[in-house]
Amino acid sequence: MVFEFELRCPITADLGLIRDLVRLHGRHSGLPDRRLEDLVLAVNEAVTNVLDHGGKAGLVTARAARGQIVVDVLDFGGLLTHDHLAAAELDRTATHGYGLWMIQHLCDEVALERSERGSLLSLRVRGRSPADGTAPRETRCLEPIGG
Repeated sequence: MVFEFELRCPITADLGLIRDLVRLHGRHSGLPDRRLEDLVLAVNEAVTNVLDHGGKAGLVTARAARGQIVVDVLDFGGLLTHDHLAAAELDRTATHGYGLWMIQHLCDEVALERSERGSLLSLRVRGRSPADGTAPRETRCLEPIGG
């Protein structure tokens, strides 16, 4: 018997705990090791961005559905915009600033929704790698709710 569960945890500075919880959820949900580590790294980058550049508070929610994992990272500050995602580039001369670029290349789909609750970054990872050519990456920016 397989039990489905949802992971919900507040964003704190304890990145190790958040990584461990996401890893446990993904492993329980059957995500292959390589894709699991892609997801853990992407979530780590998203949470780090909330702590370093956002509202410094939020919520991580993960759920499994049909062979994939969706992790929502809600930044209560609501500072992440569609322009940030669109402008994310790899600058090999920089010592930091790779987070949004990495997230978009590690995940199969990245969506941003902005509302009165904040910025909700949704990360979707399937069981196979976007690099294998079978699962094209997609970035979606949704219009704000209620406005």
